[in-house]
Amino acid sequence: HGCLNDFENPMTDLTTLSDAEILELIEPMMDRMLEGSARIDHAMHVQDFTDRLKSIVTEERLGEMCRDYQARIGVFAARRFVRLYRRRTSVAAVWVLSMTGTDDEMVLQAAFVWPDGKLLMDHAMFF
Repeated sequence: HGCLNDFENPMTDLTTLSDAEILELIEPMMDRMLEGSARIDHAMHVQDFTDRLKSIVTEERLGEMCRDYQARIGVFAARRFVRLYRRRTSVAAVWVLSMTGTDDEMVLQAAFVWPDGKLLMDHAMFF
């Protein structure tokens, strides 16, 4: 399971993979999402989103959110994986997130689904 494209078989069940295999699939998605947020690059930010999540995170809304948090707490500096949560139809992950403008530890969480066998992010937030 070396890359996202390996996970396109509708018969594959993400919940049968090890934590390490799942992380290998979702970490690059998180990298793109966070980098897109830091750059306020909508196309990069939503690249791995479901259509549902894309409809919520419009280009205008992303710009508003990013300018707000960047002014208050900076941009993403580092993240440390905490735990996976497995469900029948999704997998959720939690990380500790460091920001450049604060010493506070932030919580980053995301949920992943695989409609039609393609792994996509269906929810993400940090607080």
